Amino acid sequence: MNSHITQENMHSESNEFLSFFLGEEHYAIDIMTVKEIRGYETVTKIANAPSFIKGVINLRGDIVPIIDLRIKFSVGEATYTEFTIVIMLNVCDRIVGIVVDGVSDVIKLQDEDIRPPPEFGVAFDSKYLLGLASLEEHMVILVNIDSLISSDELGLFDNHATTKE
Repeated sequence: MNSHITQENMHSESNEFLSFFLGEEHYAIDIMTVKEIRGYETVTKIANAPSFIKGVINLRGDIVPIIDLRIKFSVGEATYTEFTIVIMLNVCDRIVGIVVDGVSDVIKLQDEDIRPPPEFGVAFDSKYLLGLASLEEHMVILVNIDSLISSDELGLFDNHATTKE
């Protein structure tokens, strides 16, 4: 019986995600990428940056780009109040902040709880999705934040692989 439980546990890996809202949609990201959660503060704008890159802040000596996912995904209205949230993430050994409408809570999902992403019907390319999960009466969109933040589409990081010889 113990070997059955052990084998079952090996096939049923549990992951924790931080869930947040963008407009009316519920998203989640791997909690291991989250460094901290802060309120929105004034940013230093960067000339000719895309509209979803709000600028940069100095976070204890690190210059951190701030991305507004509401603008990037075209969901919700991008207003900035004292309740606007910035989630600081560790992605590709760098810190990036994402602006969201609100943080919900930490959810724990088993691998079998996560369904494959659809090819259409979401506000952004499905290659940035880990999948979808049902929680009580709503769906949560699981975002592959590493893939999204490090993508050429955002252009935040240099491609180190092609510059090394």
